[in-house]
Amino acid sequence: MRSITRKEFLKTTAMSSLGLLPLQLTSTFVTGNKDKVTVGAHPWVYAAKLPNYDITPKLEQIFADMSYAGMSGLELMHHPLRSSGSTERIGELKEKHDLPVIGTSYGADMWDREKHSEILEDAETIITNLANVGGRTLGTSVGNTGEKKADEQLDAQAELLQKLISICEDNGVVLNLHNHTYEVEDNLHDLKGTLERIPDLKLGPDLNWLIRGGVDPVEFINRYGDQILFLHIRDQYKNGLWTEYLGQGSTDFEAITEALKKKDFSGDAIIELAHEGDFEPTMSLRESLKKSREFVCKTMGY
Repeated sequence: MRSITRKEFLKTTAMSSLGLLPLQLTSTFVTGNKDKVTVGAHPWVYAAKLPNYDITPKLEQIFADMSYAGMSGLELMHHPLRSSGSTERIGELKEKHDLPVIGTSYGADMWDREKHSEILEDAETIITNLANVGGRTLGTSVGNTGEKKADEQLDAQAELLQKLISICEDNGVVLNLHNHTYEVEDNLHDLKGTLERIPDLKLGPDLNWLIRGGVDPVEFINRYGDQILFLHIRDQYKNGLWTEYLGQGSTDFEAITEALKKKDFSGDAIIELAHEGDFEPTMSLRESLKKSREFVCKTMGY
């Protein structure tokens, strides 16, 4: 197949918002820089069915499955990093399975000043424990209000992000701004509001959430690539539903890889599988992760 044009992308994202059509997959493979990029995975697909999304009871399985799948690292979710006992367990598991901890995802209502003290205390514990297990990145989400944020809310979240950046730096961790759809809808209103206040902020975009938010990931990389040090990658079918593993859908990973190559991307590419609520898997999670890892190697060259 041919690659789609930017004009065609605008049409397809409009249709995708109706669940009809995201992107077309091209047939030309482009390779990235394998030596510069670490490919890991995020455990959301395990957390999705757990109470409060707490992966602590599944840590053994997560480490074992991701090691089996050939990952070079693991991005945690923050819940077990609140506990010293769970943190010790993470240290044991990373050694047992020879699987480094890259970092953790973390989100809170940073736009709400009344919660700042509570969030700071929580985040400092998580960041300190993350550093103790060798983690080096904090993928941070600023929280959703359910509507476009006002200037004072954008001010508040930027002020708290600055404090978190300082705590991260003290612990040898780098904060990156992670997105869902709410940060990039309305012409990137939320994201742009944060970057106006912290222009040099490092970015860790989720490329599939960009698509679902109506943003062309290639154009995003072209525009912000110099600040991107972290990626979440996922796939979806033409009808907008998530695939079981990477490579089944119509996301244009070749065009994405070419854009990353032009920006000399040298960060972390994190596979984050997600399944619809009524999805019935055809294989174990470790196998879908393995197939996804193989696809990234073949198609993106990482």
